[in-house]
Amino acid sequence: MPKQTLTTDQIEQYNIDGYLIVRGFYNADEVAKLYSIAIDDSAISKHAINVNDSAGKRSKLSLWYKPGDDVYGLLTRGETLVAAVDQLLDSQPGNEQHSVCHYHSKLMQKEPKVGGAWEWHQDYGYWYKNEFLLPDQMMSVMFAITDANEENGCLQVIKGSHKMGRVEHGFSGEQVGASQRYVDLALQTMERVYVELKAGDVLFFHSNILHRSEANLSDNPRWSMISCYNRSTNIGYNESSSSSASITPIEIVPDEALLTWDTAGLVEDGADFLSKEGDVSLK
Repeated sequence: MPKQTLTTDQIEQYNIDGYLIVRGFYNADEVAKLYSIAIDDSAISKHAINVNDSAGKRSKLSLWYKPGDDVYGLLTRGETLVAAVDQLLDSQPGNEQHSVCHYHSKLMQKEPKVGGAWEWHQDYGYWYKNEFLLPDQMMSVMFAITDANEENGCLQVIKGSHKMGRVEHGFSGEQVGASQRYVDLALQTMERVYVELKAGDVLFFHSNILHRSEANLSDNPRWSMISCYNRSTNIGYNESSSSSASITPIEIVPDEALLTWDTAGLVEDGADFLSKEGDVSLK
């Protein structure tokens, strides 16, 4: 069944809530191909970063900037997905042609019993330090590779919190977290939502929505991939190696490429991986 672009109601819901879930965006064959490649991907394993939460529990992530013809790049560059991102990113009247760009992608691996929490934060809480000026022109898309539920540490969001604007961030373990005072105030009047996803579901979320996740205390892994997008005119003035990626228009591929193209895991030399020392979100 062909993938569908977003409806007017879905776009309105995203603007009101700060996030949008699209169920079954990827089918079982697409998810199975992605997962089978990811678990055996030597480049992903080699460049995985361990990140401790405030309790000392560890999560692993691998982050790269340049989307290629590997399985992850084909996922990120799919025509219907990019069209949906284009529908949700802010575009000023007369500037509708400003292209969608891939900022970075990361594979998140929360292993059973040991996968740590991620503290309350906004993605723009990090990206502000990279001197991107327009948070409405940035967003993240989470692809559920395995089921995500409350037991295995699914994402939590504070519904509508993107309308607060950016709040101050500071250290929490090895992570950068939002000011707890503002989180507490938000939770007094806004709803906390546990974003439970089935493998193949997709979550779109605004760069300023407050979100977190608990440690994985279950017997099952929670794997997801998050791709972050930007408008070509929204320049990160404090960017280094990623600066060209974040303002380079995506080379779109047909949706069927994910299954029909002969592809595999990441090519280590071309992906532009991030090291822990270079990640402002971990400092």
